[in-house]
Amino acid sequence: MKSNKPSGISLFCGAVIIALILSPGLKAQTLDDFINLTEGANPRIQAYELRYDIASEKVNEAQVLGPTELGAAYFVSEPETRTGAQKFRLSARQMFPWFGTITSRENYAEAMAEAEYEELVIIRRKLALEVTQVYYTIQQLQAKRAVLEEHISLLQQYEALAIQAVEVDKAGAADVLRLQIRENDLVRELEILKEKLKAEKAMLNSLADRSTGTEVRIEAYEVMIPEIERDASFDLELHPELVKYDKLYNSVEQAEMLNQKQNTPNFGIGLDYINVQERPDMTFDDNGKDILMPMVSFSIPIFNEKFSSVSRQNELKKREIEAQRSERLNELNARLFKAIAEQNAARITFESLEANIGKAEDTKKILLTKYETGELDFTELLEIESLQLRLEIAQVEAVLSFYLQTAFIQYLSYNS
Repeated sequence: MKSNKPSGISLFCGAVIIALILSPGLKAQTLDDFINLTEGANPRIQAYELRYDIASEKVNEAQVLGPTELGAAYFVSEPETRTGAQKFRLSARQMFPWFGTITSRENYAEAMAEAEYEELVIIRRKLALEVTQVYYTIQQLQAKRAVLEEHISLLQQYEALAIQAVEVDKAGAADVLRLQIRENDLVRELEILKEKLKAEKAMLNSLADRSTGTEVRIEAYEVMIPEIERDASFDLELHPELVKYDKLYNSVEQAEMLNQKQNTPNFGIGLDYINVQERPDMTFDDNGKDILMPMVSFSIPIFNEKFSSVSRQNELKKREIEAQRSERLNELNARLFKAIAEQNAARITFESLEANIGKAEDTKKILLTKYETGELDFTELLEIESLQLRLEIAQVEAVLSFYLQTAFIQYLSYNS
């Protein structure tokens, strides 16, 4: 069976990676790189490809006739006939299904293979989405690491200022200790974040069926949210998760057509050969002539309650598939609107945080200008620094939420 296999993987890419911030001499691996690598190596994909190949091979199986019956018999007590005694008997028989039954079998096998192919398309899409989510999570962790490292550096600068202020009696030792405690807290958070980063990279490697320790270099991105135009032709009816139910419905219809064909007679043809020994005491034309006997047989399903029951089962299966499809469509619609709402919420949150971060930065500058006059309050400066850190971390998380929802919306908007 021939099938066009649209990958649809490219829908996850473009419009989501904003800018490269790479170290010289290092080549980062893009989201496309990981998706292509995973699709070619992931055992889950390979298993579903084998399932599809098995289903496709069943089309060839459907073309095969039943076994040919061969028989041999030796007459221990030789029957005597006019032409001589019968010595042994050979027979061959082949049964044939009614006209059109083999075609129905092929159609049913093809319908099942098409349903398996839709499962393969879905698993590819879900795996690509999973890779995308892990990839964006790694980017978020890298962005958080950059934020923490920047604030640790700032605290070290503030600590130096506090030490200078202590030397001239403009600050107390407690200010230095508070800054050191805060710096130690951030270093601890940074180390925990690095462990999370290792775990996510190990997950990405496992999805690509690579050693969890394989080096992973991910594109960094600027902490911002891009403008995205919504596709007005969005149509969930074309999504593979719903097309799958259409294929299953068709397979049940083909199963019913096959059931009707199986409720028809089978016919067979055969040939019997009987070896006859010559009669030594007589001479005539047919003395010892072997017997060749063509055979025709029919198999008629007189008790057809089985086929009626299968027909009722098939009707119930079609109704079940229709109900499952409707339920899945409702779920996808609900998840779509939820993803759009969360995407919009992420944008609103980001813009609000952007304004607050600017105000925190302005406040910090005002506080730092007081250092020259000896009025700097290190406790207040530390509070502003902590607030700004929380705002920047929340902004990174808002960007991640936006990207994750965008990836899921693109997963749902599969229209190929």
